[in-house]
Order: sequence, then structure tokens, then C-alpha cells
Amino acid sequence: MSTETDLRADGAPALPPTGPAAGPKAGAPLWTTNFRLYFGARTSSLLGDAMLPVALSVGLLDAGYGTAGVGYALGAWMGALALCMLFGGVLADRFTPRRMMVLADLARLAFQSAMALMFLTGHTSLWTIVLLQALSGAATALFQPGVASMVPQVSTDVQRANGVLRIAESSAGVLGPALAGVLVGLSGAGVVFAIYAATYAVSAGCLFGLRLATAEPAGGDSFLRQLATGWHEFRARTWLWGVITTFLLYGCFVAGLSLPVGADLVVAELGSTAMGIGMAALGAGGVIGGLVAIKVRPSRPLAVGSVGWALFALFPVVTAVRPGIVLLCLVWGLAGAGLALWSVIWATTVQTQIPADLLNRVYAYDVAGSLVSMALGRSLAGPLSALTGQRPLMVFATLLGLLCSGLLLAVPAIRRLRAVPTGTPAAGDSTRS
Repeated sequence: MSTETDLRADGAPALPPTGPAAGPKAGAPLWTTNFRLYFGARTSSLLGDAMLPVALSVGLLDAGYGTAGVGYALGAWMGALALCMLFGGVLADRFTPRRMMVLADLARLAFQSAMALMFLTGHTSLWTIVLLQALSGAATALFQPGVASMVPQVSTDVQRANGVLRIAESSAGVLGPALAGVLVGLSGAGVVFAIYAATYAVSAGCLFGLRLATAEPAGGDSFLRQLATGWHEFRARTWLWGVITTFLLYGCFVAGLSLPVGADLVVAELGSTAMGIGMAALGAGGVIGGLVAIKVRPSRPLAVGSVGWALFALFPVVTAVRPGIVLLCLVWGLAGAGLALWSVIWATTVQTQIPADLLNRVYAYDVAGSLVSMALGRSLAGPLSALTGQRPLMVFATLLGLLCSGLLLAVPAIRRLRAVPTGTPAAGDSTRS
């Protein structure tokens, strides 16, 4: 649709969009050398990240540290990631995202190699492991903000690229734990950590090989000033902070609660094998959702993306009705498709609506809020289950998820936000309403 007929959420005529990419060019190839390298970097690190929970859990349990030790190590990684994310966004803008991503990969290579050495030699220390995982989480916080801003630099079709990357992420989420489970059973956690570390070497090499336009680091202002600028730009866009604010509820009480409580219900009713099959269905749904997102180009992306929230909201309720394996896989497949659809649409919207020189900092606020809300939900899963019962809690999660989906449609700035038109040059800022 022509920009002359588009309206902002407040009814004013829309100005040309400001994002780093102006929309897909007709017929432009996706699999350029740059995109192949970036795809290799992302898939290798995603596969390694998917292996971490299995390798860490089995390794610590075998070492005699119990479930508390597993919780400390995984919590240290996620806590450091959440705490350092905003700083990672500023550093990516100050020193360019690729530079920070390569440095982060090299740091994680060193930390996870040390983990492999400890498990291979049998000289493990819980607090050393916790420290290494915290450092690895901090390094991931330096890496993650650049994930958003790199996509428009390696592809002219941002949504298609995000769809392909989402399919890879869903596939890694299925293959990674399965591969780690087989390898840790055959050769122990040390070998798995060695492979995990190697994935970061592959990622760093691929990122280093990218041939990108010369990027000027954001200079001049102090670190704190740049951090404050990121916050100002974040809250200046109603559609952006409106979605993130709503996700604080959705992430905590829907996504955060669903997996631990739903997993407990499924394992108790159907067994651990059924749980594995159900998670595979979730991943398969993610592949299908990614394929759909590549094809679907809605003019009002966030309005369509709200369907994805509604589909994923079905994930918890099916665990409350004592499903058979077929029903479980069907519903979890739909949930995975909805999650992938939303993820691709949301990533594309942020990447094409936010100016390139602000994207890393603004995206960091997005990721930090998501991490905090989901971590809080997981920590509340046990106490809330004891208070209300697991099945009523899962029904509540679905009802709240559907309500949050409706809230996205109820906010004009979210519902009316227009996609960046194909071929429109980046110019002024139309996304603050």
C-alpha cells in the first residue's frame, strides 16, 4: 500500500520508515555469500546452546552436585545474560555488532573449553563451573544484541531471512538436546562440552569472514548517555513498549510457567518418552511456522502476529486435560507454529522500523525484558502450582495468554503499525506513535 494512504496510530499520515532495511527487493537472492556465512554462524551456535542444558545437567548430576548444582549453574548463565544485556547493546553500537559478536564467541570458546577440560579430567568444582557459566552468560549478552542488526546487513529480504533462521533455530532445538543426550551417554559430558566449545569457533570464523559495508561505531556520547538514549528511543515508540509491557505478563505467566509445569504433567501422565515426542512436535511446528512466515507478508504485521500468541497460549491448557499423545503433538505443533510466526514477524518489524544506529540498544531492552519475565515465571512455577494446583494453573495460563493476544489488538499503535513497504528508502521516523 502506498505510504500516502498509510496512517500512524494517532491518525497522522505516516512518514517513510527509518529501519536499516527498506524491505525486500523483488527477485533478490537470499543465499548470498554473506548470508551463508551468517547462517553458518547462527546455526552452529544455536546447536551448541541447545546442547548446553543436557550436558550441564548430566555432568553435574554425575559429579554428585544434585539438582541444586544444576540450578545454580543454569541460573548463573541466565542471570548474567539478563544483567549484562543492556550493556551489550550499547557496546554493539559503540564498537559495531560484528566485532562484539566475534569477541563474544572467542570468550565463550575459552570458557566452554575450560568446562570440557574439567569434565574430561574429572577435576570438577561446582563454584568454578558456576563462575564459568556466569562469564559465558555475560559473553552471550555481548553477542545477542547484534543478532538483530546483522540480519538487514546480510540480506535484502529481512523477513525471509528471519524465517529461514527461525527454521534453523527450531531444528536446533530438536536436534541439539537429542544429540547431546546420545553423546553424553556414549562419551561423557566432557566430550559434549568440547563439541559445544567448537561451535563457537565455527561461529566466530563465519562472522569474521563476512564482507560488510564499513560501519561507523557510535561515538561522542558517554556510555551512560548512550544507554539513556536507547531507553528514550525504546519508550518513544508506543508499539514497541506496548508489546514488551504485555509480554512481561505473557512471558511470566504463559511462556515461563508452561514448560516446567506442563512437562511435569505430561511426564506424570504419559511418561518421559511422550514428553520428548511432544517437544519434537513443538520444534516441527516451529519449522512449519517459519515456512509460513516466509510467505506471509501482512501489511499490519503485529496484528497478524497476535495470532501467534493465541496459538502458543494453547500449549499449557492441553496438558491440563490428560491428553493422548496424538492430541498433545497436534496442539504443541500448533503452539510451535504460532511461536515461530510471531518470532519472525516481530524480529522483522523491529529490524525494519528502528534506525540502524539505535537498533542494538533498543533490541537489548527487548531481550532483557523477555529474559526477566520468563525467568520469573519459571521461578514462580513451583510455588504457584502448590498454591493453586497444576491443572488450574495451566488453564489460567491459557486464558491469560488469549487475553494478552487480545490486548495487542486493542492498542491502536500496535494494531495499526504498517509494515515497511518494498523499495521504500529509509528516511524519517514514522514509528514513534
